[in-house]
Amino acid sequence: MLEVKREVARAVQLYPKMRSVHEGYAILLEEVDELWNAIKNNKQGNQKIREEAIQVAAMAIRLVADCIDS
Repeated sequence: MLEVKREVARAVQLYPKMRSVHEGYAILLEEVDELWNAIKNNKQGNQKIREEAIQVAAMAIRLVADCIDS
């Protein structure tokens, strides 16, 4: 998805490379928590859920790129 690719690029611009799989896991867990909160508080339709899901996908890709494939 184009949105995931854009979110990965944005994250690379804003944040340093993940230093370890443990840090990557913590970041991914934070994004999943935000997704879960959006799901639980779904008062604004599915747009917020979609945005958070895209961030989860992007951080999972970043974890692989920064910590496993590098």
